[in-house]
Amino acid sequence: MKVAVIGAGAWGTALAIQAHRAGGASSEDGAGGGAALWAREPARARAMREAGENARHLPGHPLPPGLSVTADAAEAIAGAGLVILAVPTQFLGRVLETLPALPPCVIAAKGVEAASLRLPLEILERARPGTPAAVLSGPNFAHEVARGLPAAAVLASADAALRGMAAARLGSPLFRLYAGADPMGVQVAGAAKNVAAIAAGAAMGAGLGENARAAIVTRALAEIARLAAALGGRGETVAGLSGLGDLMLTCAGPTSRNFSLGQAIGEGGRAAEILAGRTSVAEGAATAPALLARAHRAGVEMPVCAAVAALLEGRFTVRQAVEDLMGRPQKAE
Repeated sequence: MKVAVIGAGAWGTALAIQAHRAGGASSEDGAGGGAALWAREPARARAMREAGENARHLPGHPLPPGLSVTADAAEAIAGAGLVILAVPTQFLGRVLETLPALPPCVIAAKGVEAASLRLPLEILERARPGTPAAVLSGPNFAHEVARGLPAAAVLASADAALRGMAAARLGSPLFRLYAGADPMGVQVAGAAKNVAAIAAGAAMGAGLGENARAAIVTRALAEIARLAAALGGRGETVAGLSGLGDLMLTCAGPTSRNFSLGQAIGEGGRAAEILAGRTSVAEGAATAPALLARAHRAGVEMPVCAAVAALLEGRFTVRQAVEDLMGRPQKAE
């Protein structure tokens, strides 16, 4: 089965490499079990074909022979039995408006749409009602998946046949995919972990120490579980790959885009200036206020998320955010 990947950022490129690897295709046009990768700009697609790699977002990782790279969405999707949507959440709705008819989809984006407060599967359902869909999430750095290093993730969908088919098609001996039946919990965890990573990075950038980082990650995990349950997900999902696993990876150090954003803020930088100088997307920056609004609507307190939103907006310094969090009324864990 051919797989089409929509979005040629680092993660989309890595997933296209993995899909091609898992499909075992040898054809030069990416047909059969191969993969096709769609880049929005024709110049970028051409540059990737000529260089044999995504020099802008995933340098040093060669594209396998037979992996098709195109700026024509219809060409990429033609003949595909599965589409992976790997564009950032804030652009997902707009991209969906431009695509032709879709086969079953796997969404590999994390976050909450700022304008609508929708999660990725909700964005897809609004744009393409009734499209069979799953969400892919877990502790995965794109460059490691592209290299074929061992990794695991969860494919969550209410459609058991789809999650099984997608796991069988995309998984490989070193990319282990677990089927999950809680897409809401997986989406909430995937969105919120990026916000927690900004908080963890800010603590480290400000020199607050490892104890502070551990406390932030642990309390963030608790508020993610509360929100997941309030939105119809399962609290225990947050203890799995898409929650605890992804938090451990994303909050571990500057390889994470969201952690590095927080670290730069903790060192005294301004969020707007830091983001303006980047070519990659730190999803947590747009997600924090949207996730907080979604939580308020559900009646769920998210103090760590609120502190990050205040940091990003320049209403708090890191020290003020810490004082606010530490000064909250005492509660039992």
